[in-house]
Amino acid sequence: MVCSVSGSISWCYHSPSCSEVTWPIIAEKHCNGTQQSPINIVTANVKANANLTSFTYVGYNDSTALTVIKNTGTSIQVTLDPKKMRVAGGNLPGRFASTEFHLHWGNGSAMPGSEHTVNGKRFPMELHIVNKPVSNTSDSLAVLGVFIEASNETGKPESWKTLTSYLTRIVKAGDKASLFRNFSMDDLLSGVDRTKYYRYLGSLTTPNCNEGVIWTVFKDPIRVSRDLIDLFSTTVYINNSSNSPLMTNIFRSVQPVNGRIVMSQVAGTKTPGLLNPTSIAANLSPSLMYPILSLTFLYCVLAFL
Repeated sequence: MVCSVSGSISWCYHSPSCSEVTWPIIAEKHCNGTQQSPINIVTANVKANANLTSFTYVGYNDSTALTVIKNTGTSIQVTLDPKKMRVAGGNLPGRFASTEFHLHWGNGSAMPGSEHTVNGKRFPMELHIVNKPVSNTSDSLAVLGVFIEASNETGKPESWKTLTSYLTRIVKAGDKASLFRNFSMDDLLSGVDRTKYYRYLGSLTTPNCNEGVIWTVFKDPIRVSRDLIDLFSTTVYINNSSNSPLMTNIFRSVQPVNGRIVMSQVAGTKTPGLLNPTSIAANLSPSLMYPILSLTFLYCVLAFL
């Protein structure tokens, strides 16, 4: 499947002529930039930023705000009513209207499919909520990214069982269906603590790969049962012909960080392991350092007795 962006660029995931290897050529204005997404988030390198406060959500509990589900040929996209759904706070530059969300996945619940990774770990799926500024105070997009993790339940959560029930109605590229007010965005984000997240400046993850995107990647994943995750890679196709390939492995590889800083409410932590007592003591005041070293020496002596 080849998807046309703004009528000027054709791109895809699977064909050698238009897959992501070619994106820096066919969409050279942005796709070969220095602030591309997705990235691998290394938690030990995350910097603390006290300005990353909680978000304010409007309409995320409104079951009438999710209007249409569509097979775009490169993803499954749900249209949101931007007049009903807004997000602000979280150190965003103003209020943003939520316009759509779409999904990225691999090939079944046991295979990697998320775009962002954390310490090299890739989840089975990732959900992106795209938000546009309400006023002209900012021209940046704000994207909320949520990992999806597989659970061993069946048909859970109920909101995702409802969402995936529409997949049989949008099997071919271009197919779309109206949603019948059965669930809200809050329902789909069940179990996610939206006060804990990573923040960095990146880009769209598909051509034209426009940069200047404010990325929020939540730390908590949505837990969705394996049987529901599997439906995405076994139900929908990448074009509208009878012999079309199934839609699988629709994610971009991680891009170079190039010195960008990933921020969070708390700084990153070092990988757990054995600690060197003298290294710890070096960061303490002299009044505390010597008793600790003495205790360490006494422990070593007792170990030989």
